Amino acid sequence: MTMIAGKTETIHIYHTNDIHSHFDNWPGISEFLLAQRMEHDQAGEACYVFDLGDFVDRSHPFTEATTGKGNIELLNRAKYDAVTIGNNEGITLSHEALEELYTDAQFRVVVSNLKNRDGRELEWAVPYTCFTSHTGVKLGVIGATAVYELFYSKLDWLIQEPRQLLADLASELKNTVDCVICLSHLGVNEDRLLATETSDIEVILGAHTHHLFVCGEMVEDTLLAATGKFGQYVGHVTLSLEDGQVVEKKAAVIPADDLKAGAQEVEGIQQMITEGTDQLDEEVFTAPLPLRQNLFGDSPLSDFFGRALLAYTKADCGLFNAGIFLGSLRQGIVTKRDLHRILPHPINACVVTVKGRALRDYYEISCHPDWPRTEVRGLGFRGTVMGAMIHVNLKMIDDVLYIDGKIVDPEAEYKLATLDMFTFGFFYPNMKFEKIDYLVPELIRDIVGWSGHENFGTTS
Repeated sequence: MTMIAGKTETIHIYHTNDIHSHFDNWPGISEFLLAQRMEHDQAGEACYVFDLGDFVDRSHPFTEATTGKGNIELLNRAKYDAVTIGNNEGITLSHEALEELYTDAQFRVVVSNLKNRDGRELEWAVPYTCFTSHTGVKLGVIGATAVYELFYSKLDWLIQEPRQLLADLASELKNTVDCVICLSHLGVNEDRLLATETSDIEVILGAHTHHLFVCGEMVEDTLLAATGKFGQYVGHVTLSLEDGQVVEKKAAVIPADDLKAGAQEVEGIQQMITEGTDQLDEEVFTAPLPLRQNLFGDSPLSDFFGRALLAYTKADCGLFNAGIFLGSLRQGIVTKRDLHRILPHPINACVVTVKGRALRDYYEISCHPDWPRTEVRGLGFRGTVMGAMIHVNLKMIDDVLYIDGKIVDPEAEYKLATLDMFTFGFFYPNMKFEKIDYLVPELIRDIVGWSGHENFGTTS
């Protein structure tokens, strides 16, 4: 390599993952990263800062209002060097919004397994990139994101299985760089498999499954590092090289609670977030009556959403949980901020084509008495408990299932409108095997807004 013979070089890598627009600790993280870069520069040591995806999450009103571009400005301010995308960047934004997300980015976006639908390489990202320190150490950086094929294809992207792509890239880069780092939004199991399948990657910085490695994890000769979720930690990987060879690598995490920002940094970021969020104060429709929620049964809000869901999807019946509503809508003007407040989830509606006998099974599962108070984690859900299951046009009378007053034929096909989180196999194990049509990029709050505007209009 081009490194000065006999010289020892230390490279510092700082990394974050799965922030999910949780900004409570961000001022401290941002100021810490800037200070560390300055300190390492003064010491003559190379320093790089990476994010592993899901930095953008539309559950935060700032992210929703700025379509994620406000998040990119936060990364710019903290002087990130490169990022990969997570599923929140990849499948909760429209095709056009993702193409435009990184327009003003002052860092490189690295993702190897996503392309345009026709196979063309992305204009806003690269499959790999390289950095060279002032002493000549060359760092190759590759990246990939989790595969959600049905969602990506509906959004007009081509997503590919990543591990072989990453192994091939690492093998190619190994001939021209001193070490290869992988920015992975694949999850811990995929990272471990990748580490066993190639010896060409020195470090895998991980994300997606919100795992935390306090001191890293060695798999074969590869160091895995990860910082959990929500900006609770910042990761720090230290590489020591001699004559172009990595001789030592260590991983550690710094608790973000220990990182205190100055008043100027806190005020500057808060002002950015406030100004961005104010864009949500746009009228969507005028509600003639209050639409109140009820976690444990039917409500005016669930009735309204149920009608909206069937009208939008043109399905025969519907099924969703009352816990998706995190508040009520008052009578009068309803704004984008109001809709986001009660439905912050990055959840899509979908239409599942099912036989009548399967529909009966799903109905019976939905009636389990433990469900209303079941706590839900992940799957895009941003509430706390499941709440009662709401049935739309679907009713059981004397052990006979009816759709809109007609007996369900066990062999006939029906279209069931529901939420994408129910199709992932956790609540209804067999539903993931049905024919599913995901409605993207619109989220469930967009369907409420559409229905309210169609039925009630606005005051303007």
